[in-house]
Amino acid sequence: MGFLKRKSLGPLFAGMGLSLLLGFGLARGLQATDDLRSQMDLFTQILYLVQNNYVEAPDNQKLIRGAIDGMLKTLDPHTVYLPQQRAERMDEQFQGEYSGIGIQFDIIEGYITVLSPLEGTPAYRLGIRAGDRIVEIDHKPVPKTVTTDDVFKALRGPSGSMVDVVIERPDEPEPLPFSIERARIPIESIPYVYMVRPGVGYIRIIRFSQTTGDELEKALVTLRSQGMKSLLLDLRSNSGGLLSQAVDVLDQLVPRDRLLVYTRGRIPSANADYRSTSRPKLMDGPVVVLIDHGSASASEIVAGAIQDLDRGLVTGTNSFGKGLVQNQLRLTDGSKMLLTIAKYYTPSGRLIQRDYSKYNDRGEYSEEAYKDDVPSDSVLATRPKFKTTSGRTVYGGGGVYPDVVLHDGTTISKIQQDLFQKRVFFEFATGYISRHKGETFTAEALGPDFKLPESEWAELRKEADKRGVAVSDSAWKADRGFIHRQVRAEMASATLGQLDRYKILVEDDSQLNAALDLFPRASKLMSQVTETGKSVGPRR
Repeated sequence: MGFLKRKSLGPLFAGMGLSLLLGFGLARGLQATDDLRSQMDLFTQILYLVQNNYVEAPDNQKLIRGAIDGMLKTLDPHTVYLPQQRAERMDEQFQGEYSGIGIQFDIIEGYITVLSPLEGTPAYRLGIRAGDRIVEIDHKPVPKTVTTDDVFKALRGPSGSMVDVVIERPDEPEPLPFSIERARIPIESIPYVYMVRPGVGYIRIIRFSQTTGDELEKALVTLRSQGMKSLLLDLRSNSGGLLSQAVDVLDQLVPRDRLLVYTRGRIPSANADYRSTSRPKLMDGPVVVLIDHGSASASEIVAGAIQDLDRGLVTGTNSFGKGLVQNQLRLTDGSKMLLTIAKYYTPSGRLIQRDYSKYNDRGEYSEEAYKDDVPSDSVLATRPKFKTTSGRTVYGGGGVYPDVVLHDGTTISKIQQDLFQKRVFFEFATGYISRHKGETFTAEALGPDFKLPESEWAELRKEADKRGVAVSDSAWKADRGFIHRQVRAEMASATLGQLDRYKILVEDDSQLNAALDLFPRASKLMSQVTETGKSVGPRR
């Protein structure tokens, strides 16, 4: 998602008689020409006939929502209407914080189950831990039909307000009551920052929210203090966010006075050029950017600029291909419209938006991007060609094509999938920790050399059987390394935190490990670009 923030439309909608019919105002730019009047008359007639003659009394809200969705569908896949609840959820996602108790949870077998408390939050300080089940909220039992939205409504609230919960814990005979004061909880856009190898820092950005630039600056400061000389920037499965934050990220990595991205639209206010500033650069060594089919919009702005400016090497698989910018327009009832007002272009002049004209619905359009393929040479030959700062050829019209293609070699078998879905690893790990209360869990202790006694392997097999996962002896033996890693990861999550869990899970990440071997190429690429080889505008 590439978003520009815009406040309420306010007087833009005032005085438009059609607003009563459509449920929202029309912009002044859509003046009622004779053609528009005739089309609106036609719509009014159809709406009137349906309201008065349909076999059953129609739901007027559904009729109008359907009309809105149908109208916007004729434009592009990214211009959409968001009802109030969805609009509020999106605001929360990109604002970077909310008020609550601070837990990651899931609904497991009808129970609100804590996956982990967030460090430093009220839940963490009170000792709520992984595996706890919240069975009562504010003196009301939690029904087995509880949904994620129900949990959000019950546990979130104004900072400083109180919520009472009752928790069932596997090793406690009686339920545990907690009275929790809600507080502001940050929503991180950069959850994973660490030295993945000596001299090599690793940063994973999962969204571009209002705090991403600040989070990156703190991450770079931390990694520099730990000896970072090179940076692996992981943008896989990052669907984008705020354009301003993509620019902020680039500004911290790119030398001053380079064109980073520019936008062009039909209205003058949609046109803008974004250049790097003279701010101090916390990272001037080689950069490798990791992308995949789920990297879109703001992620593609970052990857495309790094590639065009020869600031680093882009690797992974072809990105999503979204080159459109939306304004967030808030409507009078609290809902929103995301309206495409511009296209964005990488420094070389590339529009990376892929063709959407052949798709009948947004689902098909999105699914197509996730197919695990990379354009062939014959396909690339049909796409517009552009030149990077050093003269390398790059392509437009279909996402960011990586400099080095690295396929995701991870495959999940049906048995492994069942073990995940039925929470075998999670339940076993929480039980193991409960049985070994006197044991100290550290990152080193849970490293690759961690030994699980045969008696505990037997317990793990029993947990799988209890949860209905049938594993043959041969499969159990063949998957032993995978199972061992998942158990270590769940133990790390419960005792150390999400970062240590993540470090364990990426031990067999083939893309990530292959990307780490590309820094000599990234360094050589940087050396080919002299200080005078600045990108001053689009070139073809």
